[in-house]
Amino acid sequence: MSRISEVLGRIQTVREYTVSLVDAVPESEWFRQPTEGVTHVAWQVGHLAMAQYRLALDLVRGVQSGDDELISARMLEIYGKDSIPDPDPAANASVEEIRGAYDSVHAAVIEEIGAMDDSILDEPSSRDHPVFDTKGGALEWSARHEMLHAGQIGLLRRLFGEAWIR
Repeated sequence: MSRISEVLGRIQTVREYTVSLVDAVPESEWFRQPTEGVTHVAWQVGHLAMAQYRLALDLVRGVQSGDDELISARMLEIYGKDSIPDPDPAANASVEEIRGAYDSVHAAVIEEIGAMDDSILDEPSSRDHPVFDTKGGALEWSARHEMLHAGQIGLLRRLFGEAWIR
């Protein structure tokens, strides 16, 4: 098995787990913050779309024309690093846009990165990052970062009184 296939397998496994959590939250609850200062599911999913785009596409193959069809500049801003979750649906992208970007970015990662040669994994990423310095490191961090946020989505579900997912 190629190294690219292995890292994409980890990205896919984490995504399947995260989707199971996201799908178990009714859209009517996506902007609910259980208490002030706590995030909401819409921000978590939007942030994951933004982060996967930055980590697994931008830092690996660079920004390309047509990327705005995967994820809008507005979404990159609203859900970017250091953004603050706002529970007002009007201050956010719609659930449909958030979920669309989350799914579209992931599909592009699987397709585009899957077509690349293992040699790219050892190349330097296109920008500095405090956690990694190679394109392979960016891809690995994409999976780990998503798992961290999956935990937050799971906690939000529990705070909403939802049952454990089995």
